[in-house]
Amino acid sequence: MRIYVCVKHVPDSAANIAVTDTNEFDESVKFVMNPYDEIAVEEALKTKERIEDSEVIVLTVGKQNAAASIRHALAMGADRGILIRTDDRLDSILTATALKAAIEQDGKPDIIFCGKVSIDSEGMQTLFRLATSMELPVATDVVAVSISVDGDRVVVEREIEAGAREIVEMSTPCVVGAGKGLNVPRYTKLMEIMKARKKEIKQVDLKSFEIDPPTCSTEIIELIPAQEERRLNILKGEPDDVVRQLVGLLKDEAKVL
Repeated sequence: MRIYVCVKHVPDSAANIAVTDTNEFDESVKFVMNPYDEIAVEEALKTKERIEDSEVIVLTVGKQNAAASIRHALAMGADRGILIRTDDRLDSILTATALKAAIEQDGKPDIIFCGKVSIDSEGMQTLFRLATSMELPVATDVVAVSISVDGDRVVVEREIEAGAREIVEMSTPCVVGAGKGLNVPRYTKLMEIMKARKKEIKQVDLKSFEIDPPTCSTEIIELIPAQEERRLNILKGEPDDVVRQLVGLLKDEAKVL
């Protein structure tokens, strides 16, 4: 089974996000693989473990530094990666078009995994545009996946409104959007990280695909970082009372307990 995973290189949500004068994320902050895409990679690897003769190929569109997210997927266990190289910022239409071109140039997919959304733009469009352009069935917000032994049918469980769940059956090839709760991505050990350095990352220039139209249909006019509200709380009383107050703040306001 040929399994593709589309990932995105995004700013780490734990970092202090900064925006440049050109309305782009400041690249001096830490970038990571989009967390939902990491879940998609994990599900692809679990599928490979269940179905013999499977290969996991990871793709991303972006600048040279986006190769770090592919390298992370290789350390998790993916077989090889493809970086569609461009310094331009693409909208979801061009991104999906580039991914389609790279996949079709590489081989025939049996299943394509994506994260349900990227945490930087939250557009939730690319996987649908990819599926539509390739004329493939698609399901997102997926929290469970079952693939038939011969690999020609996929049954997924989707999380929908008010905690309800929907079970969908699709023929392969298809596109699956990984949601939170589908799995817990594996921890990469030092040995796997070292081995990943020797795995193949093919680099393809976006211009080589001669995409028409070559310009974006949508444009980000302005990026406005979230303003963090800071407040000083002075806790008073006996030590036991102060502890109770602190626990309450950590639980109800900071949401860390």
